[in-house]
Amino acid sequence: MTDSPTEVPYLSFVSPVYGSPQSLPGLHDRIAAVCAELGVTFELILVDDRCPMDSWSVIQDLAAAHPTVRGVRLSRNFGQHPAIQAGLALVRGQWVVVIDCDLQDRPEEVPRLLAKAKEGFDIVRARKVARKDVWHRRLASQAFYRTLSYLTDSKQTSEIGNFGLYRRAVIDSIMSWREDGKFFPIIINWAGYAQAEVEVEHSERAFGKSSYTTMKLIRLAMDVILSFSDKPLRICIVMGLGISSATFLAALFTLTRVIFFGTVVAGWASIAFSVWFLSGVIITVLGVSGLYIGRVLNEAKGRPVFIVDRIAEHGSDPK
Repeated sequence: MTDSPTEVPYLSFVSPVYGSPQSLPGLHDRIAAVCAELGVTFELILVDDRCPMDSWSVIQDLAAAHPTVRGVRLSRNFGQHPAIQAGLALVRGQWVVVIDCDLQDRPEEVPRLLAKAKEGFDIVRARKVARKDVWHRRLASQAFYRTLSYLTDSKQTSEIGNFGLYRRAVIDSIMSWREDGKFFPIIINWAGYAQAEVEVEHSERAFGKSSYTTMKLIRLAMDVILSFSDKPLRICIVMGLGISSATFLAALFTLTRVIFFGTVVAGWASIAFSVWFLSGVIITVLGVSGLYIGRVLNEAKGRPVFIVDRIAEHGSDPK
């Protein structure tokens, strides 16, 4: 196995970096050991999503020391999934592995993923047997994925994330279309192809902590739902039809009482509560519609999903 930067690698590893700079040398060494055992060439693309912990310096040092490492620094913090796209735009390998930088995704599982792929699968996704996150993190993830599954009409689970092995043709097809909100697990599902899953171990986080707070998960969920589903709009329609039906039945009931029992003086409370309720429903529907209009506006602007500031390669000027 050669270490030449010009040779087309067999495996391309893409890892978004935001925090855990201490884990990056270990990530490279473990990937190198796995690929040496497999007897295949590789490249490791580390995408610095403007990490506040100076991960870029570590990436530059790794790129200077190892021809197999390429570093990409984005112009600002775009988020995990745009960072993944930035790495995917540079892959050269026949197979692509997307892996987190914090070593919770174990590089030692890649041979099992590759063996499964050789059975005739284009996509082999890693299913975590038991997540090693703290309990509130697991709870937030489960709530996130259940909501996401329901509102996007797709099967999403906290046990399956970005970690997996993907044939180059799959990545090329995904990168061929321009779309603002490419949430990686969903677009992999949407793309189709022959897919399989392999159960893997999930390691505990050795350094740092997750950058996804509860509010970030909520914002991510809203962004993904607006990008991949119109179900919230359909829910608004069902809600509107339900309220209209209930109103019709209430009016029919009131008319029946008037005909058979005489006029009943209506109380102010029922009128006030009805007005407040319907006003809230109208504002909610307008808000949901406005979010979709905003999404259309963002797509129409055609702004890039990410902007590359610098690239670090073996032999390149670190400045």
